Amino acid sequence: MDLKTYISSERGRATALAAELGVSLSYLSQLAAGTAPLSPKRCVKIESATGGEVTRQELLPNDWRDTWPELAAQHPPTPESQPQ
Repeated sequence: MDLKTYISSERGRATALAAELGVSLSYLSQLAAGTAPLSPKRCVKIESATGGEVTRQELLPNDWRDTWPELAAQHPPTPESQPQ
């Protein structure tokens, strides 16, 4: 599930996630919209805070294999995930 869907799927979820991540609600909205950059460290925190509902792979779809090569064996490449 993408971050935008996650935070909008339940009332109060965005506020709770922002508090857990230690960021403002506005900044969380920017992360979800893709207008603020996501660091690998923040991706891991989001994955943990969402109980795995939002994964690192979904947050960084184009380069997660470079950042977390240990996950690549668990998730073989698909045609849609290959860089163009």
